[in-house]
Amino acid sequence: MSQNFDFYKRAAIVCRGIPYGKAATYGQIALLCGKPKNARQVGYALNRGLLGLDIPAHRVVNARGILSGAAAFETEDMQRLLLEGEGVRAGWTEKGWMVDLKADGWHNTMEEALRFREIFEEQRI
Repeated sequence: MSQNFDFYKRAAIVCRGIPYGKAATYGQIALLCGKPKNARQVGYALNRGLLGLDIPAHRVVNARGILSGAAAFETEDMQRLLLEGEGVRAGWTEKGWMVDLKADGWHNTMEEALRFREIFEEQRI
């Protein structure tokens, strides 16, 4: 099995773990997958649908909280609308729509990180 395939399986598990009403960053997903330098690969996988159909991709934003995945959604404002539907407020900035990661970011715990690691080991990925 290739390393990329394992990474995508891990990323899918982590993305499914993002709580309702929270936003996570591409880098945070990569870190929780054990590959902290693979943030761009997370974005690539989300954009190409490589993680599966049941992934809450709208909850993933860039490191500054900017909604940078608009091209991957049916409409340009879909990501923002989905987040706002979960209570995550997005405000307009000169760089685009942005969420407040301090208020609405997923501040995962060490226990959550260790649980993901256990799942990866159980699934041998």
